[in-house]
Amino acid sequence: MPYALLIAVLAIAAPLFAQASESWWGLAPCILCLWQRWPYRIAAVLAALGVVLPGRLRVALVALSGVSILVSGAIAALHVGVEQHWWPSPLPGCAAPTAGPATQSIDDMMRSLAVAPAKPCDEPTYLIPGLPVSMAAMNLLYALGLGGLALVFARRLARR
Repeated sequence: MPYALLIAVLAIAAPLFAQASESWWGLAPCILCLWQRWPYRIAAVLAALGVVLPGRLRVALVALSGVSILVSGAIAALHVGVEQHWWPSPLPGCAAPTAGPATQSIDDMMRSLAVAPAKPCDEPTYLIPGLPVSMAAMNLLYALGLGGLALVFARRLARR
């Protein structure tokens, strides 16, 4: 299997697995969870283009897909830090909803609530009961491995 195709398949597998975990196991994503998926989608498109484009373009696209995957890893690292309460989330939508100022009426508070409650980003989601590795931490490990693999593949392609 060509390097670019392997990276494309493995990159799109990550957001598909995350979406499947929502459907099959009822896991709810937070905003940072959703943000971690976009770099994989971008990486999959870049790597897929690398399948059909020749030479140096292929090398550049595989390398860029690796960088994109590492961006997801950086978001995952931020997310793990938020889950562990090492720092607060930079996104306002990550906080648990609050009632707002005391001067608001009940009707005002009800109108300000989201249609669906958001999962706070500092509440880890665990896929495997008893295994203290959150979905964000699993994504961090996957992104580091896959992003690194893509960069190694790009280097091998450049040597050909």
